[in-house]
Amino acid sequence: MTQELDSTDPFNSLKTFTAARIGIGLVGSTVPLDYSLEFKLAHAHARDAVYSILDTEGLTNTLKQFNLPVLHLHSQAGNRARYLQRPDLGRKLNEESANQIKDMGSADVVIIVADGLSATAVNNNVNGLLSILIPKLLAVKLKLAPICLVEQGRVAIGDDIAHGLKAKLSLVLIGERPGLSAADSMGAYLTYNPRSGLTDEMRNCISNIRPMGLTYDLAADKIFYLIQEAFKRKISGVSLKDNAGLLGH
Repeated sequence: MTQELDSTDPFNSLKTFTAARIGIGLVGSTVPLDYSLEFKLAHAHARDAVYSILDTEGLTNTLKQFNLPVLHLHSQAGNRARYLQRPDLGRKLNEESANQIKDMGSADVVIIVADGLSATAVNNNVNGLLSILIPKLLAVKLKLAPICLVEQGRVAIGDDIAHGLKAKLSLVLIGERPGLSAADSMGAYLTYNPRSGLTDEMRNCISNIRPMGLTYDLAADKIFYLIQEAFKRKISGVSLKDNAGLLGH
């Protein structure tokens, strides 16, 4: 449900720039019915996103266009309930997956696609982003590892995967925690010299990648810039700043 703008509403100029619920007004001592129903629907979408399932078959077929092997991996969280109750298990590969990536050579960059807290976000957005990003990476002669699809994965699982594949940099594309105005938001986490035990200050994050947020072309440009800077400076995280100013273009 989308609330139509009231031509007499003084908040209209702000509402055109945000999906946030601002200036919703009152009916007596409560909010208008339309807004109440819209809020309940958004809450239902957010709950559904948390329990959504990574479309491994569809994504595998889509990713074939990049002419890269696609690996299907799984964390130590055996199911969704376990994943939500034990975040630590989502940060490590299970034994079968760890063995699968042994002795597969080396690479400059590994792209990891994980469900995170919204598989819906990944299912909807990963192809649009990678269709722009991967040609950029190949154009500067970066060697790409197999694309890894990870079920029940959290951001730090990229460290295990990149270390196993001997990749110099990991890029984790993952569903973000859904909000009440965005259940389809995908995040990108970039780590140089990834290895087990790293913490979040060693990563660069680009958030809210989706058509109604940070668009694919801008996100791809920002990720590409950070990857180039990471290789040039041999760092990532808080020491690597995004000075490209891309959002101002």
